[in-house]
Amino acid sequence: MTVIDDFVADATARMNKSVEATHEHFNSVRTGRASAALLDRILIDYYGTPSPLKNLATINVPEPRMLTIQPFDSSAIKQVERAILESNLGLTPSNDGKMIRLPIPQLTEERRKELAKLVRTMAEEGRVAVRNVRRDVMRHLEELVKNGEVGDDEERAAESRVQKLTDDHVQQIEELLKHKEAEIMEV
Repeated sequence: MTVIDDFVADATARMNKSVEATHEHFNSVRTGRASAALLDRILIDYYGTPSPLKNLATINVPEPRMLTIQPFDSSAIKQVERAILESNLGLTPSNDGKMIRLPIPQLTEERRKELAKLVRTMAEEGRVAVRNVRRDVMRHLEELVKNGEVGDDEERAAESRVQKLTDDHVQQIEELLKHKEAEIMEV
């Protein structure tokens, strides 16, 4: 395994993380359909410690437009409700003392377009992250040539490998974007 292989392996791992992070961001965007992933970024102040909601409650999707949240500790129901209201998801919880019901309203056409624009912005951030990894690796390859550790031919071969990696990862982000936009625009 050469130094170049190390750089390419590192680049692959970092680009995979960028694609995965973009996918996680997409999951937090509300579509017309209920999804437990909507609540992934919500933190509850539980006895002075910010804790993820999914660690404090069972989240179910009983119907396509409804989420139910059942806290393990029923005394935390008010904090859970407050955190959902403050989360900017545009959802209004209702509770019966044991369980919180979260109806997912139909999205308006205007809101769908806003969400699609938001998702495109997230995708662009993901593509930029992938390109930044490529830029870093290219800079390291140039330094290796300058220091005489590798030849020009090896550098050119490595650069084409890194460019192919970049193109593949950008394509993965494009596929995720296309899928998410279709999900958002679906009525």
